[in-house]
Amino acid sequence: MTDAKAGTGAQGLPARPLLVYHDSWYERPATGPAATTLATLPGYMNLVALSFVRPDATYPGRLDLKETGLQYGFPGTVLRDAIALLKQRQPGTRVLLAVGGANYANWDALNLDALVRLVQDLGVDGIDLDFEPVSPGCSVRGRVRCLSDAMWLDLVARFRAAFPRPLLLTVPGWSIGAYGEGAFRDAQPRGPHTGSILNLLRSPQAAAIDLVSIMAYEGGPTFDPWQAWQAYRQVWKGPLALGVQVPPSQLGGPTYTVPLAEQLARNVAQDPQGGMMLYPLLGRPPGTLGPDNPDGRLLAQALCRGLGLDGCAETLR
Repeated sequence: MTDAKAGTGAQGLPARPLLVYHDSWYERPATGPAATTLATLPGYMNLVALSFVRPDATYPGRLDLKETGLQYGFPGTVLRDAIALLKQRQPGTRVLLAVGGANYANWDALNLDALVRLVQDLGVDGIDLDFEPVSPGCSVRGRVRCLSDAMWLDLVARFRAAFPRPLLLTVPGWSIGAYGEGAFRDAQPRGPHTGSILNLLRSPQAAAIDLVSIMAYEGGPTFDPWQAWQAYRQVWKGPLALGVQVPPSQLGGPTYTVPLAEQLARNVAQDPQGGMMLYPLLGRPPGTLGPDNPDGRLLAQALCRGLGLDGCAETLR
């Protein structure tokens, strides 16, 4: 297997990251790059994860995306050109391939060679390693240990070897993934993923990670996203993004409104390495849109304002 080369253009992480997951299943059909939402993203959406690529992707080349997991309703050539047009319009924006997610979990058949070639052919800047084990097998008595720890460590090492810097490697963690020890030993709610990312973040392999984001959603009614931020910050000292989700929540909270998202972003902005994350950018809730029932566009603008970024009045076209 050959390594991906740095010629794809990554020049490092944005100083104040606003990571958005560009949901391929909601992208509009397009016959050319200029007609995509992707090519029109505002500059404040400075980190864009194309969602989602299968870990076991089959990629024969020639921008044939049929077996990659991406669900864009246009050819791979249009996607490649839309990425290039976005980066031409917004030189500070970095584009990632989000690998995995909740629905693509065949990590045992990981095809790094296909992913390397896909990164090269699309001209993206790195990988969002979205490993979401259904049953991480965590024991939270004393020092947390999880059956998934070995897989996390192996995946980060293998992805960094295949995608050397300056290509980016970002990692999303579970809402409660940093709970279970120290000041957050008894933090609520408890669940199978309590502490599931602790051993990765304090391992030598963590030095390979450029950004950690917190999937601070679907935690239930007792989950406090700001507490989750503090728990992650206790163990991870690098760039950290707090994630919000387009409503409605399927598990009883938190429900992100425009005021809540903006206030959380304002809190995060007090941290010089703090950023925000949004999933999914093109999502739209049922009912009338507004500050209490926002779509991805409204939430992205709120995060922009809270982080103090420029151009927040601009939205998707």
